[in-house]
Amino acid sequence: MFKTIHKSLAGLGLLAALCMASPVLAQALEASAPVAAALTEDNPYGLSALWAQGDLVAKGTLLVLLIMSMGSWYVIFTKLAEQSRLQKQARAALDNFWKAGTVRQAADSLAPDSAFRFIAEKGLEGASKHTGMLGAIDFNTWVTLSIQRAIGNVQSRLQDGLALLATVGSTAPFVGLFGTVWGIYHALVKIGMSGQASIDKVAGPVGEALIMTAIGLAVAVPAVLGYNWLVRRNKAVMEQVHAFGADLHAVLLASVKP
Repeated sequence: MFKTIHKSLAGLGLLAALCMASPVLAQALEASAPVAAALTEDNPYGLSALWAQGDLVAKGTLLVLLIMSMGSWYVIFTKLAEQSRLQKQARAALDNFWKAGTVRQAADSLAPDSAFRFIAEKGLEGASKHTGMLGAIDFNTWVTLSIQRAIGNVQSRLQDGLALLATVGSTAPFVGLFGTVWGIYHALVKIGMSGQASIDKVAGPVGEALIMTAIGLAVAVPAVLGYNWLVRRNKAVMEQVHAFGADLHAVLLASVKP
């Protein structure tokens, strides 16, 4: 019985506390309503305002950054596809090339667009053309030169586009900084002409100008990371190409008579 009375008193106390706290909670919710409304308001000083209020130089800077970003992402995706294709060709050469009876048969077993078939064809061509004035060159040296030229051609094709990534990564922040300086200059000119230096007149235009620097960094960071990643992958692929060239050189010296 005493336990029942105790529970009833506790429930009444909790109800009374809630009744007393409800006005306070209501006041707190009413006070936080304007803050929440302010947070959900659209930002009038954003990228759209920068484009709408910017002059030809500001819009041109944004377009340059957009083109640089699109170019860097295009290079990243195309080089990744090219590296994956070369790795697939390396596996095919490892599985099929060395099982053939001759180098000619082994080259014919590879795909026509295979880089490893291109190297084998150049090695065979160099071995067969060791005549005339070229005959004065040592056969070993001539075959080595033929294979090295083919490997250099493959490496050059792998490095195509990496210069664009390096250029974007090094220049995009400065392009964005140029846009920021230009935007701040025009913002200060407008503030001076209007004669008003309140916080809303200063923060908005200056904030819009700083967006340029952020865009420049957003363009440069993926380009730098993509460049370093692709260079590392190129190194791994070229190790397989060089190993194939060294093995092919030894086979040609053993199987083809000068």
